[in-house]
Amino acid sequence: MLDLMIPPVVAALVILLIHAYLGLHVIARQVIFVDLAFAQVAAFGTTVALLLGIEMGTTLSTVFALGATLLGALIFSFTRMEEGSAVPQEAIIGIVYVVASAAVILLAGMTAEGAEHIKETLTGTLIWVDWPTIGKMAAVYALVALFHVVLRRYFLSVSFHPEKVKKVRLWDFLFYVSFGIVISFSVEVAGVLMVFSALVIPAVVAFFFTNRFAVAVLIAWGSGALAIVLGIGASFYWDFATGPLLVCAFGLVLLVAGILKPFLGVKAGTRIRVRALVDDEATGAGAP
Repeated sequence: MLDLMIPPVVAALVILLIHAYLGLHVIARQVIFVDLAFAQVAAFGTTVALLLGIEMGTTLSTVFALGATLLGALIFSFTRMEEGSAVPQEAIIGIVYVVASAAVILLAGMTAEGAEHIKETLTGTLIWVDWPTIGKMAAVYALVALFHVVLRRYFLSVSFHPEKVKKVRLWDFLFYVSFGIVISFSVEVAGVLMVFSALVIPAVVAFFFTNRFAVAVLIAWGSGALAIVLGIGASFYWDFATGPLLVCAFGLVLLVAGILKPFLGVKAGTRIRVRALVDDEATGAGAP
């Protein structure tokens, strides 16, 4: 049984490494459901591909998902609202989510395998993941991670101190493009529900217990890894569906963290500490 567990565990950990980091940015930006929206936009792309006779999991199917998420990046970056706006950006994100979801249902209904496709977009096919797929994901995520390392000062500034940054929408677009690339590869393997859990829940747990960004990354990785091992291990032991049980495991870790927070957590309203932020002049000069 252990040899069957290893590929999905490794795949889930690979997904966690990049999603937990991006989740800290998402929490800071207060666009919590942008991941769900992006995942549905990517699912819309793969559904269009399916309608054209392109099989799920192929390179061409991923290209369709990437194209759809590029459109999503444009929407989310250029609909960033000014502070105090009567319409929060979360409203735009919600609209994109429901429209993309409805479009997926409509298009999937035109195919013979539509019902199965909708199920896979929600729960994924993590249990059947193979090593070439894991290697492809890891390579793409490594490139995205390198991109974020090189431009980390700008992305951190936009997420935590946008008032210090010029050309915010341009940096937003670059962030969301990288975010969309990650989602395009992960949603086909892990599904919308697990991808959202890996993005948001470890980040929430991390900010329960620290106000230092670097420490938060480590806590997010640790809590997410615990949920993955518990969820996948339990699914094999009890022969339950892996995707839904994995999401429940993330929820259990969050519940335990919430119980411990009053005793070990940071006080409410504590400002997140981020090093190496850029100032106005540097950001304006450095922007492409």
